Amino acid sequence: MNSSSSNPVGVAQSLEWCNRTLYLSVYNLTSSYTDKRNESTIVTTSAIMFILAAIFFNLNLYSRFTQVSAILNPTIRVFLSASLSLFLPVMSYLFSEAKIEGAATGEVTELPQRARTILMWMLLVELLRKKVEAISMQAYSGTIERAARIAWLGYLIFFNLRSAGKKALYATLWVLAAGKLVQRFVTMELAKRSFAYGRNPQLLASYMAHQMLLPQDGDAEQLSGRELLKQCDYIVMGEEDLEKKAGPDGYVFPEAIRKGETTAVTVGEIWKLAQTDGLLREKEGPSLRRLCLSFALYKLLRCRLEDFPITDEEARNCHDLIFKGLLRDEDAGGSDAAAAAALFQVFNDEVQFLCEYYHSVHPVVLASPFFFLVNYILFPMVVWALCILTIILCSNGDVRYAFDSFNDDNYVTAVGIVRIAICIMLTIRQTRAPMALYSTVDICITILLFLSFVYEQVWEFIVFLLSNWFLVSLLCSYTRNHRWRESPLTRRAIRCILWVRRKLSYPNICFKQFSVLWFRRWPSSWLPTVAVPEEAKKSIMERLANNTDRVIPRSNGTLALHSNQLSDHLSWACGGGIAEAIITWHIATALLEARHPRKEQLQGTEPHSRKVATALSRYCAYLVAFHPELLPDDKDGTERVYKETNEELKKEMGCWGYYLSRKDARCDKLMEIARRTPAPVPEDAGTTALRRGARLGKALIEQHEGAADDAARERVWKLVADVWTEVVVCAAPTGSDAHVKAHKEALAQGMEFITVLWAVATHTGISRGPVQVTTPAPAAAPATPTMFRSISIERA
Repeated sequence: MNSSSSNPVGVAQSLEWCNRTLYLSVYNLTSSYTDKRNESTIVTTSAIMFILAAIFFNLNLYSRFTQVSAILNPTIRVFLSASLSLFLPVMSYLFSEAKIEGAATGEVTELPQRARTILMWMLLVELLRKKVEAISMQAYSGTIERAARIAWLGYLIFFNLRSAGKKALYATLWVLAAGKLVQRFVTMELAKRSFAYGRNPQLLASYMAHQMLLPQDGDAEQLSGRELLKQCDYIVMGEEDLEKKAGPDGYVFPEAIRKGETTAVTVGEIWKLAQTDGLLREKEGPSLRRLCLSFALYKLLRCRLEDFPITDEEARNCHDLIFKGLLRDEDAGGSDAAAAAALFQVFNDEVQFLCEYYHSVHPVVLASPFFFLVNYILFPMVVWALCILTIILCSNGDVRYAFDSFNDDNYVTAVGIVRIAICIMLTIRQTRAPMALYSTVDICITILLFLSFVYEQVWEFIVFLLSNWFLVSLLCSYTRNHRWRESPLTRRAIRCILWVRRKLSYPNICFKQFSVLWFRRWPSSWLPTVAVPEEAKKSIMERLANNTDRVIPRSNGTLALHSNQLSDHLSWACGGGIAEAIITWHIATALLEARHPRKEQLQGTEPHSRKVATALSRYCAYLVAFHPELLPDDKDGTERVYKETNEELKKEMGCWGYYLSRKDARCDKLMEIARRTPAPVPEDAGTTALRRGARLGKALIEQHEGAADDAARERVWKLVADVWTEVVVCAAPTGSDAHVKAHKEALAQGMEFITVLWAVATHTGISRGPVQVTTPAPAAAPATPTMFRSISIERA
């Protein structure tokens, strides 16, 4: 390297726009990296911080393009929480090392640049830390821990920085971090003590108990559809304003409230207003009304999750409201499929409310016009006023000197971070100096962290405005306040929010897909996701609605076989617990699908029964493999069935074939197992689920291949779809208190379709009945139908 290129002053002078001030800034930035003894530490620190900054930036940028969500992916949250738990101690140690190193090299007038960079990273990461902390889960220990971190950062700033301008810059960021801490603490405490949020289940349980004691109108039982929804007294918002008094059995309400004269907004009031109000009668009106019903149901389900059981009277009332009112609502779409889709969307939104209440990283739970004014307008004004006051205090009250030093003492404000970065890049090209490269990486890290913080603040604001919580709050204020309904500005604001929400992508109700025939064992987060078929929604809802006695027998598919006149021939495939039935029918369905795949030209017109059967089969297999706690049977028993199935398949195929064989090879092996497995009988409890599934799959394939026409082949798929619909419905009701707890804990992993079905069953009081025993057909009856006659012959 020649002398001219190694002289930093010469390099800076060779660049026309890189003046002496800019050179000094770059030189000060790069001079702290000249010590070769700590080069490995510098490289390691910069690399780790660059990865962390990139994760935060990408998480903010790319995770928000598809949907507006206040929930962070649980896997990412765990990873970031673990990483950040070690961040402050490690960075404090590196800060101390950089400070000692600067003192050894003679930098005694000011904190070394490397130490200041580390301190800046610590502040920015602290500002981003709230992204991985769910609001409702944060206890006092978490708040105290965060307060200790803020106090430690304040000590590092005010006792180590000497320049007034530098101290003011870092102190401003510290004030922002402290303000965020105070903001979250106050928000949490108000929510915990409010009857609208933290204490809501106690109040609402008492309210519902009182409402069930009120005499009903004589014609109420004859109402249906929209008229029944108009009579619904479920509270959407405003229960915290009710006049109440604590009693020995809960809260007691005055007689006026017991007669329905309340200031709270109910579901019935919103449906009544829709008859005359233009906004609620528009195209978006039905979905807005159903969203309010979802919010009311979410509050009732919270009571169940927080040990306030739903009484039988409440369950009967909700059963009628859902299946006589909502399912027959004239605005639901006109067809059975549209009505079922609308009903499922109500419960899907309800479970989404639950997920966000327990695991939201943004304060959407408190969304209201008043909270918007306080949290996003007044509070930022107070914080920025404190930041200005801090800048002035750092200069001992000299206002002009404070702002002059803030600009002159900091390279970012004096020169501009973009010009500094460009000059460093030119220095790298001219001198090939590693120290300039390290500076560039550090600047990139700082920029990424700062942009992540700014983006997160903007996105939190957007999520708040477009959240279902804020929309429900607006609609309730609109319903309660006559002046709001007459205000063109209010209508325009609501329509504007609705227009933006329509432009964003809101996913359909989806579930994961898994098959034991797949030759790879992916983690659950990598499994494919598909939309729940509309026909599946229709079939499931019909089965739930037709269950007037609100008891689901543990039939595991035998009722579907009975309706198809096959209970005397295939009941052996439904034996054991629900996990065994799922594995048996899943293997059979997978074999039938593999032997008779869809034709490429007909994929767009796939028969509904086939689509329902394959989708529900793979989802139930996913539940057995990844979420056995969400099934009503004992978790250990379900895990045992799945483990034994895998072990048996591995034994049959060998280790190499089990892990590396393709789907066709697995199907061939299962067909071979089916050929050497004797025909089962209902009393045969020794046959494993794998062998029963292989035998059943062979029977289904033979019937499909022997069908005379497409209609006969469709009947085979209809039978399988009916069985899967029944199995899914059997899995929906609550099995035990541990089952309820499992659904609550599963909310942290995202919404599961089975949890939506569980919510339907819980609200409507549908429970699990005894094991269904189907009486065989009499011997004299012509019991052998055309379908599966071969099985009957083999058994004979």
